Amino acid sequence: KLINCLIHFYKRSSEVTIMPNIKVFSGNSHPDLAKKICARLGINHANVVAQKFANGETNVEIGESVRGEDVYIVQSGCGEVNDNLMELLIMINACKIASAERVTAVIPVYPYSRQDKKDKSRAPISAKLVANMLSVAGADHIITMDLHASQIQGFFDIPVDNLYAEPAVVKWIKENIPEWKTAIVVSPDAGGAKRVTSIADRLNIDFALIHKERKIANEVASMVLVGDAKGKVAILIDDMADTCGTIVQAAQKLVEDGATKIYAILTHGIFSGEAIARINNSSFEAVVVTNTIPQDKNMMDCSKIQVIDVSMMFAEAVRRTHNGESVSYLFENVPY
Repeated sequence: KLINCLIHFYKRSSEVTIMPNIKVFSGNSHPDLAKKICARLGINHANVVAQKFANGETNVEIGESVRGEDVYIVQSGCGEVNDNLMELLIMINACKIASAERVTAVIPVYPYSRQDKKDKSRAPISAKLVANMLSVAGADHIITMDLHASQIQGFFDIPVDNLYAEPAVVKWIKENIPEWKTAIVVSPDAGGAKRVTSIADRLNIDFALIHKERKIANEVASMVLVGDAKGKVAILIDDMADTCGTIVQAAQKLVEDGATKIYAILTHGIFSGEAIARINNSSFEAVVVTNTIPQDKNMMDCSKIQVIDVSMMFAEAVRRTHNGESVSYLFENVPY
């Protein structure tokens, strides 16, 4: 009886559920990032064709079987945001109804993340609507980076891994700014104070913030620097830059207050409208962004723009998720 029990126990223990094979698909928003993720994982990019019909409708054809597979779809909320979001939803649904075991949406830039609260009468909470759409489409898990507000994770009833660019930013500062030990990190608004204080603590340097008053959206009326930047290298840090009005004005304020050099480090470089022209005419030494959004054209138009590659962070998050490992290591460290 004892021998039979032991044999039965070993049989049961050997019947460990093997995770389904992995497939990484990419939409049209950022194929380069998906290729880098696949190269890091040592797998082939899965075959998918996403195109438009003559009337503008999106058509997606998944080119290989996903039955029982662990599927990851890389699609960033940039460029033609609405088209890319619709493409992502259709791809998720196509994989789900083709019997994929699990579908994870890898969304480096979460679309509509700035519309995360009802800040005036009759304002929509579009970030919650996007969360509902992703869930209804069939997403089982979300991987994103530097959400505009961390509370957006609470809009979902499915797991959300919000990765941080902070470890990569700290590494870049130490390797590329010789005077970093006497520098000051600055938040261009009060909302980013928590992000800046975290980086200041890791580098053991001072921080400051700029208080701004807006009269209308995307236009800043006045700025006040809270802190001392005189004779120091100033490092402006924010989660995203769209029209760049805020960071350029912040840089001007820091110059007036006696900063010697000014860098800007941003997770998501959207750079719409007059952004590139503003950066070219600004006093920045460099404007550093991650590659959550394609930057090739922007780098050609502006020599000040530099890019931190975060594809290895997404690749490691995908690998750990696929193997059922913890991703919390990535909150503090850059994988090599």
